[in-house]
Amino acid sequence: MDKSAGDMKDIARRFPENPLLLPKDLQPSADGLQIISLLNPGVFRYGGKTWLLVRVAEGVAQKEGALFFPALNATGNTEIIEVPLNDPDLIAADARVISYKGLDYLTTISHLRLLASDDGIHFEEQENYPSLFGCGYLERFGIEDCRVSQMDDTYYLTYTAVSDSGVGVGLKTTKDWQHFDSGGMILPPHNKDCAIFEEKVGGKYYCLHRPSSKEIGGNYIWLAESSDGRQWGNHQCLIKTRHGLWDGARVGAGAAPIRTAQGWLEIYHGANLEHQYCLGAFLMDIDDPSKVISRTIEPIMVPTETYELSGFFGYVVFTNGHLVDGDRLTMYYGAADEFVCGAHFSISEILSKLK
Repeated sequence: MDKSAGDMKDIARRFPENPLLLPKDLQPSADGLQIISLLNPGVFRYGGKTWLLVRVAEGVAQKEGALFFPALNATGNTEIIEVPLNDPDLIAADARVISYKGLDYLTTISHLRLLASDDGIHFEEQENYPSLFGCGYLERFGIEDCRVSQMDDTYYLTYTAVSDSGVGVGLKTTKDWQHFDSGGMILPPHNKDCAIFEEKVGGKYYCLHRPSSKEIGGNYIWLAESSDGRQWGNHQCLIKTRHGLWDGARVGAGAAPIRTAQGWLEIYHGANLEHQYCLGAFLMDIDDPSKVISRTIEPIMVPTETYELSGFFGYVVFTNGHLVDGDRLTMYYGAADEFVCGAHFSISEILSKLK
């Protein structure tokens, strides 16, 4: 039996204003769609403001007797697929995924939306900053969970690209958040949770990523290196699940690792067999990130607030975005797969929890 996350205390100092963003705060991207949830924003600074690149998951208002779900067609427009509830080829036991005629579909389709704030608490959409939508057959079911890494004046966006061909990692780069260069799919299915280090190590780019295997192995955090930030190789497995602990079923990287005097600090998510998501941390050698120095035994953040326990998919805290100011880590996170929230941490306090 996995250790229940409910028995544990955490060291997060949540914003009293949480949740910062709710589905009703934004408008759907098209007629006929409704926003189901806001999730796991990428976070960055630009033009003197704090920015969130929020994952917006949209669905279709359901009517009696049928199931409706969205998908992008070949032209990049959203089409609505309708299936009668009594269709013998329909399997709809999961709130997030349905199977129809042997193919898997998502019940929602996600895009990425830019919001900015002067105070880090109140966020609004900005004119002339476009939303990012899936494009092409490898993003037919949308794009999700973007991490943003900045090197010099270039921002690297790594995101989950979802289609009926599988789930992989896409890359875009930008300097002004209005024009984007596509790097295509940089890690093929099944892969997600990709975070690029914000500086080179030994002249190489590094990233964390999470390939998945259903048969042998598991959902583990891996490290890869690159000479150009596009072609990735020399993959090494870094962090595995721990049987019976809060991260016993799957683990995945959060945002870009944080440089500290002790090493590269990474905040990661873990889930148990009950699909309860908490956050922990591990530390990599500053000159050789393939060497893991230490890792937290207990989580640093556990779902405890009502908005973390109850939502589209309850008992979840999940982050892929933060800002660093000296010892203060300001983390923005998705709660219960529905709300965007914020919390502060002390980096030195996180380091003190590492074993």
